[in-house]
Amino acid sequence: MVKSENGNKRQPACKPECPVSSEKFDAVIFDMDGVLTATASVHASSWKRAFDQYLRLRSARSEKPFIPFDIETDYKSYVDGKLRNDGVKSFLESRGIEIPYGNPSDAPESETICGIGNLKNSILEVAIETVGVDTFQGSVDFVNYVRKQELKTAVVTASRNSEAILKAAGIISLFDVIVDGNDAARLDLGGKPAPDTFLQAAQELGVEPGRAVVVEDSISGIQAGRDGGFGLVIGVDHYNDPDALTGNGADLVLNDLGDMLDFGENKKGQ
Repeated sequence: MVKSENGNKRQPACKPECPVSSEKFDAVIFDMDGVLTATASVHASSWKRAFDQYLRLRSARSEKPFIPFDIETDYKSYVDGKLRNDGVKSFLESRGIEIPYGNPSDAPESETICGIGNLKNSILEVAIETVGVDTFQGSVDFVNYVRKQELKTAVVTASRNSEAILKAAGIISLFDVIVDGNDAARLDLGGKPAPDTFLQAAQELGVEPGRAVVVEDSISGIQAGRDGGFGLVIGVDHYNDPDALTGNGADLVLNDLGDMLDFGENKKGQ
């Protein structure tokens, strides 16, 4: 687990070509899973366990073949970046499955969209407690740099576990505002690819969207940043598919946010 907020001794400067500066922007808004925290694989495996459990049940009832959830294709296409129940609905629709929406309080064994979403959440909570949460070092370095430039920072995530995850990662104090799945439900905000949650974060930060940067790794998040009119949309490419991000609105695509930083002499001996 990386806890760079306390132990990071590296003092980076932004490279000359880095587009993020206090002259151009007032804030940077970060996605959590896949940008700040290396939890995308934990989310994906939790989704697979939840969906496969339900798909096996349907297969046994109907005597039709069991076709498992595919992390490589289904997660990216139907779930990644979306609010939990939106992801459930999207994936089931891709399989031609219609079930009642249900209620947020539905038990994990309920055959409803909310029930399957709650099953996934219960699996995820156990995984977080068991495995812990790692961060992307380059991203944490970049957040530290941004804050030293006195830009405001926020996290926007579809997760309803943002506080627990950010605390487990040791980076919760690096952000002025957090807008997560709980806020989206409470405020009736549309999930990504709608820009609502990003716009809510900008409002809470007290900045105009055009003076804010969005950093995302999912296609739905990139689309949200584009459609929200944000001044710069940065894509973090974990799938070796930069064209998918630029084609959906990313102004800049990087493999690692740390690539924008120059550690100079401070990097020696680390």
